[in-house]
Amino acid sequence: MTDHFALSALLLLLSSTTCFSSDLDVQCLRDVQKSVIDPNGILKSSWTFDNNTAGFICRFTGVECWHPDENRVLSLRLSNFGLQGLFPQGLKNCTSMTGLDLSSNNFTGPIPSDISLQVPFLTSLDLSYNGFSGEIPLLIYNMTYLNTLNLQHNQLSGQIPGQFSLLARLLTFNVADNQLSGSIPSALQKFSSSSFAGNQRLCGPPLVDCQASAKSKSNAAIIGAVVGVVVVVIIVTIVVLFCLRRLPDKKKAKDEDDNKWAKSIKGTKTIKVSMFENPVSKMKLSDLMKATNQFSKENIIGSGRTGTMYKAVLPDGSFLAVKRLQDSQHSESQFTSEMKTLGQVRHRNLVPLLGFCIAKKEKLLVYKHMPKGSLYDQLTQEEGSKMDWPLRLRIGIGAAKGLAYLHHTCNPRVLHRNISSKCILLDEDYEPKISDFGLARLMNPIDTHLSTFVNGEFGDLGYVAPEYARTLMATPKGDVYSFGVVLLELITGEKPTHVSMAPENFRGSLVEWINYLSSNGLLQDAIDKSLIGKDTDGELMQFLKVACSCTLATPKERPTMFEVYQLLRAIGERYHFTADDDLVLSPLNTDGETLDELIVAK
Repeated sequence: MTDHFALSALLLLLSSTTCFSSDLDVQCLRDVQKSVIDPNGILKSSWTFDNNTAGFICRFTGVECWHPDENRVLSLRLSNFGLQGLFPQGLKNCTSMTGLDLSSNNFTGPIPSDISLQVPFLTSLDLSYNGFSGEIPLLIYNMTYLNTLNLQHNQLSGQIPGQFSLLARLLTFNVADNQLSGSIPSALQKFSSSSFAGNQRLCGPPLVDCQASAKSKSNAAIIGAVVGVVVVVIIVTIVVLFCLRRLPDKKKAKDEDDNKWAKSIKGTKTIKVSMFENPVSKMKLSDLMKATNQFSKENIIGSGRTGTMYKAVLPDGSFLAVKRLQDSQHSESQFTSEMKTLGQVRHRNLVPLLGFCIAKKEKLLVYKHMPKGSLYDQLTQEEGSKMDWPLRLRIGIGAAKGLAYLHHTCNPRVLHRNISSKCILLDEDYEPKISDFGLARLMNPIDTHLSTFVNGEFGDLGYVAPEYARTLMATPKGDVYSFGVVLLELITGEKPTHVSMAPENFRGSLVEWINYLSSNGLLQDAIDKSLIGKDTDGELMQFLKVACSCTLATPKERPTMFEVYQLLRAIGERYHFTADDDLVLSPLNTDGETLDELIVAK
């Protein structure tokens, strides 16, 4: 009874929010409204500023906030509002904005040359189907978080800046139907021809060769029409026959190229593998190479930001997992020190590091193999439908226990930085084990700070806490946010960046969808339908509320990982999942905020 009372009290506490108003963001919207022509009166009727309550701007048409009770703009989506005039003013005051959509309006004039200073954290910029003119601003290349840049169907002229090659995270790019000229920068040639079509003076792959003029092409087409057809048929026939004969050789060459790093360390086969535990009495690098079939691609069982994981089959038929670490910048002595620290971390809900090996520049880590794969695999494949509620709850409790151990009990404390359903692995009994803990510290500093914020999945926010866009600093509450997304995956069965149950025109993340349902009193609709109606609806709703508390926009409003574990443990009390509980909260850190950056360090 006491546990249930505590659970209810904590849920009530976590669901309350601290309201405050951002004068800058309010001023931003005031300036935007004043600087544009609004013939349809959409902004005039919706954007009324005679209100000072927390989150009042979040109800404006076209405005999305980081949190519905906080006047802080996440994105402006003003597509097809009929707006006119020059590029809107005042956007620099929307200091946390990550999305700007002005498409299908009647804006004219130049795109501001200092746009990268006005909206530096944009991940999506859509100015398509307007009348913007002049050159594409060079300094857009400083908007390094951009995933989407759409400038289609304007009157832009000049060349595409070659510096756009610095936009390493760009996934969608379109400048079709403008008046651009010159050659397409090589880094942008990966995009389809439709991204550049309609620019008569633009050339280079994926369009026509820049050296061929329109006149010479026309003459060549007339003179060589008949001959060309014959030649093409002959060439195609020869090429097809040649490719068919070369296909096995090309596949072999590609495999050899992919495995080049493994061949480079063959001369170091006698190097010993330093083992913290002894699943085998002695092990050398040659044993790992044999067990992984020379680290062949057929043995790859996972790949991510920290490296590639290979399945190793030992002579006795048992299995290990070997990770080739990606881009470690540590010296050999620093790396060895870090490994010895990580090798001492042991908990039921953590994947144990069994050993490591350094061979030239390569760094290999040896782990226990998890036969059931990742939680992500179980939820997204057909087997996901077989995961009943008690199993999902047990996985959530166990994973929370492991992460809480890293945050609060482990010595030294460990901040994960990369929590997702892909790094929660399952053993033969579906016991959850957190992997990759402590590895973020071993990565290239540029990779750990920036690509965590904006990677291939950031278009819809994914697992990354919203404050990271502003601070670029990993924190305990950032881990809590990411874990909250994992809990949402468990309770909804949805992916973090694609919500199948949402309307087709919904482009947000799973967290945004949950916030939308919550603000409309429909939170219960988020629960996986396969779990409902089995006398556990109360538990499902409590679990969902815990997940929502973890993903609150303001870090201080989120619970600590110890609190998350205790909440989930109380929900699962009747299942007796934690009878052997061994997690004790250290008195040195009870609020989860006293350590801004938990690291693996001596």
